[in-house]
Amino acid sequence: MFDSRTRRLTACCIPLLLGALSLSAPLSAATLAIGIQGEPASLDSARIGGTTWENDVLGDLFEGLVTLDPAGHYVPGVARSWEVSDDGKTYTFHLRDDADWSDGQPVVAADFVLAFQRLFDPANGAVYANLFYPIGGAEARTKGAADAPPLGVVAVDAKTLEITLERPTPYFTTLLAHIAASPVPAHVVKRYGDAWTQMDHIVTNGAFTPTSWVSHDHIAARKNPEFHAADEVALDGVDYYPVEDRSASLQRFRAGGLDIVRDFSPDRYQWLQDNLPDAVHLAPQLANYYFALNQRDGHPTADKRVREALNLAIRRDVIADKIMGGVVSPASGFVPGGVSHYDAQRMPGLDRPRDERIAQARRLLEDAGYGPDHPLELNLRYSTTEANKRIAVALAAMWQPLGVKTQLINAEGAVHYAELANGNFDVGRASWVADFDDASNFLGILQSGAPKNYGGYRSPAFDALMRAANQETDADARQQLLEQAERQALGDYAMAPIYIDVSRNLVAPDLSGWQDNALNRHLSRWISRGD
Repeated sequence: MFDSRTRRLTACCIPLLLGALSLSAPLSAATLAIGIQGEPASLDSARIGGTTWENDVLGDLFEGLVTLDPAGHYVPGVARSWEVSDDGKTYTFHLRDDADWSDGQPVVAADFVLAFQRLFDPANGAVYANLFYPIGGAEARTKGAADAPPLGVVAVDAKTLEITLERPTPYFTTLLAHIAASPVPAHVVKRYGDAWTQMDHIVTNGAFTPTSWVSHDHIAARKNPEFHAADEVALDGVDYYPVEDRSASLQRFRAGGLDIVRDFSPDRYQWLQDNLPDAVHLAPQLANYYFALNQRDGHPTADKRVREALNLAIRRDVIADKIMGGVVSPASGFVPGGVSHYDAQRMPGLDRPRDERIAQARRLLEDAGYGPDHPLELNLRYSTTEANKRIAVALAAMWQPLGVKTQLINAEGAVHYAELANGNFDVGRASWVADFDDASNFLGILQSGAPKNYGGYRSPAFDALMRAANQETDADARQQLLEQAERQALGDYAMAPIYIDVSRNLVAPDLSGWQDNALNRHLSRWISRGD
């Protein structure tokens, strides 16, 4: 969605020839062209929409206290070192002396203080604020509490940052590699306010800094000579092209116009294996694909019986095998298998024979008041890709024997997710890719009031279990609480899980430095051509 606060469009009189050239090959041999799945909502970390393609762009432009290496391991970023207090609640970070913004100004602790203040400012509506609720005062400030305590983020001096937590959080440092924990240039924000991300104002502290943004065409970034590891960055720049049409992105990749494609249609996997085997990267990923079920008043899916019936009628094996080409696994729960210190849970009833499930689904809808004279009518929203369309059509067909009439509505990614956030749907396609390896990262989006809780699921029992898990320091006891919380949500049929995803990338064989990893995050600073 276009945000005039965060980008400056090239004048409308740009010759059409230049527009055509932007779709061609990279500007130079040392400029990387990446096909991303959509356009960022913003370059302001407090105003991003929470999409994977924002990770691709902002991850290159900004560096947090902690960052990721090519294999997805957490390593020091702006922070050269840190200590943790004996009670596990206070972290003291020592910033690199050579960490600078792209205008040459030093990155200081106050830049992180301001970043977290803005993240928890209710006016910004930051979708990732709840991820950092372990920080003292964060939740109260985000919710606008009049008596909110001081924020537990303090600049001890220019190069020392202290963060105090409400409770011990063993995975806290992994959160700091998230793009929402990126610093902001306080000296620029002070001068330009919310306009600090406009192209003629923005400065960044990552390996690259943006030079232009042509809406719905591309974002251009060039190497940041002030980056502390600039000597180790092989690329001159990176261009990001939002291409939602997977067939178009494949064509551009084959023509040499894209070096990396950050997704490909699963039904092309075998063809790609046969024709571009050196370019195909398919790898395990901590990610799910599901449909949100709107539980707000006025929506038929607010009735638990309807949600259960819809779930029972879905043939997840057919979707995984026939539509997704067998490259994904059918999902019977919300948290993927493979998450550390966690056993995957299962939605009740999905292990019954199909005929029994359909019969039960019909009884549930009849009990809910639906039948031939009063059919259940749903609108199903999905974002525009061929696979999403085919899955949406398949769901409508699977529900048709129940007498359900499904209207399919599609939109490009930014619009689709805006409609989900506004609750304008009955059934809505969604997915979640782990920000860090912990079950709470998945279950947390189902908590009451969470920005990514698209279906508006509210369960006091679920929320209480999540609060208890957040307070629990014993790993085994915490696991039991989280598993109980997921069983609660699955028993409420809070959503319709479909499959556990894998990462699907196309990477030009002449590139070095790319490594598949479970988070599917890849910083361009590690990539080079040849050798």
